[in-house]
Amino acid sequence: MTRTPGLKPVPTNQSDEILALVLSSLEDDKAEDIVSIDLAGKSSMADHMVICSGRSTRQVAAISEKLLDRLKAGFGISAKVEGKDQGDWVLIDTGDVVVHVFRPEVREFYQLEKMWMTPAVQA
Repeated sequence: MTRTPGLKPVPTNQSDEILALVLSSLEDDKAEDIVSIDLAGKSSMADHMVICSGRSTRQVAAISEKLLDRLKAGFGISAKVEGKDQGDWVLIDTGDVVVHVFRPEVREFYQLEKMWMTPAVQA
C-alpha cells in the first residue's frame, strides 16, 4: 500500500500579503479606480505597483495616512513616503509594493498605468 503524504501548507509570499493589506486599506478608505500591476519579471524595483485615486487633496492625504498606519501595525513597515504634504500625488514605497495615490487630474496627466501595462498583441 502506497501512502500519499498530506498536503503541506504553501508558504506565503510577504509581498503578496502586503499587497492584500494595501488593496484592503484602499477599498476601506473609498479610493477610486484601484489598479494593481504585477511587476514580477518587468522590474527589479518592486513586485507590485498599485495606482488609485482620491477625490480631493484631503482624501488623498487621508488614504495615504491610513495606509501607512496599517502597514506599520500589520507588518512593522515604515514605508518611504513622498508628496503627502501636497496631496496631489502620494508615493508610498514599502520595498515590495509601490503605491501611487493621485488626485484624478494628476493621474490622468501622468498616465502611469500605460507605462506598465502590457501592450496589446498586434494582429
